[in-house]
Amino acid sequence: MIGQPKDSSTPAWHKSSASGGGADCVEVASWKSSVLVRDSRDRSGTMLELTRAQWSAFVRHVKTEAAWKN
Repeated sequence: MIGQPKDSSTPAWHKSSASGGGADCVEVASWKSSVLVRDSRDRSGTMLELTRAQWSAFVRHVKTEAAWKN
């Protein structure tokens, strides 16, 4: 976890189009060799910093769980 990026640049955050514009979302940003994840309702709060491999594994898991529940 990181508080803020260690560089003066600002990551380009985005929400999934599947969020439907709701308030209960996470936002992600590509950051150097990492993927940052934060709560869209607490943009100045703590964020997770994942490796690209960790992010890919997470997304695969979510898709698998979603398919299983349908």
